[in-house]
Amino acid sequence: MNALLNIRPLFFGLFLLTIISMAFALFYLERTLGLPPCPLCITQRLFVVLVGVFALLAALHNPRGWGRRVYATLCLVSAALGGAVAMRHIWLQNLPEELAPACGPSLEYMLETLPFSETFSVVMMGDGNCAETVWTFAGLSIPEQTLALFVVLAGVSVFQLIRKA
Repeated sequence: MNALLNIRPLFFGLFLLTIISMAFALFYLERTLGLPPCPLCITQRLFVVLVGVFALLAALHNPRGWGRRVYATLCLVSAALGGAVAMRHIWLQNLPEELAPACGPSLEYMLETLPFSETFSVVMMGDGNCAETVWTFAGLSIPEQTLALFVVLAGVSVFQLIRKA
């Protein structure tokens, strides 16, 4: 039991969870089902990757005391921001069709032609591509599943923050 609660395995577990999640998104959702990610999906993936990077750094560094809390805070903030994007995405998907935003340009086009601040604003607003529910599993859309992932990632991060050892 004590080995399970060590810092390194928990952070490494977070890292593995993010790798599995990204592999599922890339190989199954994109390549097998042919579902291209919308701008909000890409943003959520970036936050999953960010949690994974911080978790991997923490697992490799194996910090104690305040170092563990710094890594846990970085993971928690990344998961919370990703969760906020996922909630925005879920909200867009649950809008009545007549209130859903119109489809916009691709993320690549916006990054090439617009200033970053404007691109960020447009991406966070979402567009018609983000409002469409294209796949579900167990009654949950992709952003709902991603929100559940962020809740788990945040929960483990909070555990790392508040535990004594």
